[in-house]
Amino acid sequence: MRHRKAGVKLNRTSSHRDAMFRNMVTSLFKHERIRTTDVKAKELRRWADNLITLAKRGDVHARRQALSIIREKDVVHKLFAEAAERYGAVSGGYTRIVKLGRRPGDAAPISLIELLSSEDDRKKKKTKKKKKAKAVVEKKQVAEKKEVKEKAAAEEKISVEEEVREEKEDISLKEDTSEDKAVVLEPEVSAEDAAGKPEEKAAEPMVPEVIEKSEPEKTEDKKDDIGSKE
Repeated sequence: MRHRKAGVKLNRTSSHRDAMFRNMVTSLFKHERIRTTDVKAKELRRWADNLITLAKRGDVHARRQALSIIREKDVVHKLFAEAAERYGAVSGGYTRIVKLGRRPGDAAPISLIELLSSEDDRKKKKTKKKKKAKAVVEKKQVAEKKEVKEKAAAEEKISVEEEVREEKEDISLKEDTSEDKAVVLEPEVSAEDAAGKPEEKAAEPMVPEVIEKSEPEKTEDKKDDIGSKE
């Protein structure tokens, strides 16, 4: 049994394992997030939590203990300067592990381990999210109002066009009825009515009678001329 034996061996010697996690925790505090396997990420979280606890304490002895683990002085100074403000009200749980899937080469499960932000950053992010949500809701409302207005305007246009069409149809119908009333049909003259009117019949043969009368006068004059010559 493994009583009082914390940590994982990872098929490495103790010196190899300690050197590997010292490098990994230095990179984590330097870049604030790294990507590694699930098992290493879970073990690295223990190292990071212990070092942040030392940085929150902030005395000289704690700084020397951190310098014996972290390989870069600048990273230690940054950690001790920001730890009290960033994690002062939080006791534990300074990191987050997000599983990313499997590695292409050997199909090992990969995770992303990152440092959590401070409470102020969290509040700012929450307010930003709320503002974004409000902006999205307002945009949706404005879009819906525009759609309603456009639909109402389209319906008004359609109703106006229908009214104009109806007025034009009424005007055209009125014009057609007025033309029908204005047209006076001439009465048809039958053959019997035409026969009962002697004046019209006498007026038609007037021209040939005048021509017949003028022709014999010319012939008589010609006969008189002939007799005189004889």
